[in-house]
Amino acid sequence: MRLAPVAAATPSARNADIVSTPIGPYSPWRRAGDLVVISGQLGVLAGRETPTLVDGSAADQLRQALVNARAVLAEAGATFNDVVKGTLFLVDMSDFASCNEVWMEAFDAPRPTRSAVAVAQLPLGARAEVELWAYSPQPGV
Repeated sequence: MRLAPVAAATPSARNADIVSTPIGPYSPWRRAGDLVVISGQLGVLAGRETPTLVDGSAADQLRQALVNARAVLAEAGATFNDVVKGTLFLVDMSDFASCNEVWMEAFDAPRPTRSAVAVAQLPLGARAEVELWAYSPQPGV
């Protein structure tokens, strides 16, 4: 499968007031045929000179991470309705139930498949991170 160029995902082409800048050496998203895969999103506030996590719980951070994920998907021409798989990373599995509530707010039924993984730590001291895969065929391709 050939990966499509990611020119639209370069920082110079991004709207920094809507989409947070990646905090590492990776693409925010890549297209592989009809699949769009977005890098893990943290609850970082867009439009900040330095990466700043939203204050609050893992659920609050996940809510902002999903806002960020929606914006990154939009850059790639996809929506939450196109998401088929998600991975939720949590520092503390006691946050699982509250993050499930946020997930249900964000995604309509039928919701995407999902894995939840406990991790030792996340970048910037985040408590939650989300990665999404979307099925979004390119019209006319």
